[in-house]
Amino acid sequence: MAEEMRGSAEERGRRENKGSMTVQEAGKKGGERTAATHGREFYEEIGHKGGQRVRELIEQGKKAQGINPETRSRSPRSASSGTAAVSEREAGAAERRV
Repeated sequence: MAEEMRGSAEERGRRENKGSMTVQEAGKKGGERTAATHGREFYEEIGHKGGQRVRELIEQGKKAQGINPETRSRSPRSASSGTAAVSEREAGAAERRV
């Protein structure tokens, strides 16, 4: 049913703007044009750059959580501070219940 609604909206849009294309069609056309003008090396390069960026972000996230990326475990300092924070929260919740 959702597809029927989407299709009918698309048809209405085409009737109102004759000659226009959908976002999906425009994206496909742009992708094909980019592939034709830039070639395989372009996609390999941007894929490599994206992969490197993801790796950097993962490392930053691990550092923020106190995880040693080499051992993939929490450092002793981070683990103890995390435990203390949980204990403080539990103590605060117990006080509020009384």
